Amino acid sequence: MQDPCTMSARALAAAIAQGDTSAEAITAAHLERIAEREPEVQAFAHTNPEQSLAQARIIDNRAGVGMLRGVPFGVKDIIDTHDMPTEHGSPIHKGRQPTADAACVAYARERGGVLLGKTVTTEFAHVSPNQTRNPHNPAHTPGGSSSGSAAAVAAGMVAWAFGTQTAGSVIRPAAYCGVVGYKPSYGEINVEGVHGNVRSFDTIGVMARAVEDLPLIRAAVTTESVVDITPPAVGSLKIGLCRTPHWDQACPATQGFIEDAARRLEKAGAQVSDFTLPKGFEAFEHAIRRVSGYEFAGAMAWERLNRKAELSQALLQGRVRDGLGVTLEEYRGALAGLGIYRAQTAIASHDLDLLLCPSAPGEAPEGLAATGSAVFNGLWNSLHLPCVTLPLFKGPNGLPIGLQLVGHFGQDPRLLSAATAIMACLSSS
Repeated sequence: MQDPCTMSARALAAAIAQGDTSAEAITAAHLERIAEREPEVQAFAHTNPEQSLAQARIIDNRAGVGMLRGVPFGVKDIIDTHDMPTEHGSPIHKGRQPTADAACVAYARERGGVLLGKTVTTEFAHVSPNQTRNPHNPAHTPGGSSSGSAAAVAAGMVAWAFGTQTAGSVIRPAAYCGVVGYKPSYGEINVEGVHGNVRSFDTIGVMARAVEDLPLIRAAVTTESVVDITPPAVGSLKIGLCRTPHWDQACPATQGFIEDAARRLEKAGAQVSDFTLPKGFEAFEHAIRRVSGYEFAGAMAWERLNRKAELSQALLQGRVRDGLGVTLEEYRGALAGLGIYRAQTAIASHDLDLLLCPSAPGEAPEGLAATGSAVFNGLWNSLHLPCVTLPLFKGPNGLPIGLQLVGHFGQDPRLLSAATAIMACLSSS
């Protein structure tokens, strides 16, 4: 059998189910990889190897284990776990031990997943980085806020991991670390047990080694049935190339990769056309800032009123400050404006299967003081649309650059099917 630390979640589950290996052996292999890579990458806020091995042994001795049988995974440290601390990337909650798993974690365990650890998050999933480094070059950021989740998957330490996205916190770090990232439609995965950030946008997502793993993981954490994907013929797809109003912020390499991907898909038979967002984009972005600030200031109310000195200035002078200047009336007006623009975008893109755009401006920036720009992510997240980033390109510094696909709200299986076909087409051509 190939190295377990490079195998997809689907392949690992199949190998264990067929008796070719065991959950304990797979867990042990990944724990060895953690011991090897963690000193440099620093992806984990907490691990407990003996506890993880004990979970794996239980799975090996239990009949009827579910679809994730023995597959090791990580959990972002704003998501509750009953047997590991959840500290939100802040000293304020050092040692905080929840009494129950978040819903998504409970589902993943019930279906046979083995939790290997809590992955590092930025402070309260905002912008202040913690210690994680990019596995491809430790002098570069892994992105954020789901820093540890993306880095752990990229370094082979877990087969997949939970992240969360309020603006770009799944898609961007996945792209920077060169792994597959999936940000579902808003509300697709239950957020019970996850520290709130901006409740109108907060979405649980996943990072994985292979695009083919996404339907399996989605089913496992949403109580859906696993449906084997039959990828559509690329020639049947109608794709909109959306440069977005921020196209000039993409580096030349990213612009070239995205436009070349569009040409290659068109050559493979897809109908590719330029897609322009509806009028009113500036007002939409203004509404995003109002809603984000208002809700985040509320989510951080206890900490800023009782432990303000332990919060970073980036948090206090960023989204919190913005939110404290927003009235309830303005907040309600902004919510209404978001709803209108969502409807306009859905109508404008109705005849397309998906949109194609950058995952991030370029490669992961050098330095660890910031996590990069979410300029190509917050738009789609605020529209509540499902997104996938595919690790298809390498930039001028040899670091990954991703391709982002955006689907229709509530039609995640359709997007995942198309992503599988596009990945195969662009990987081989």
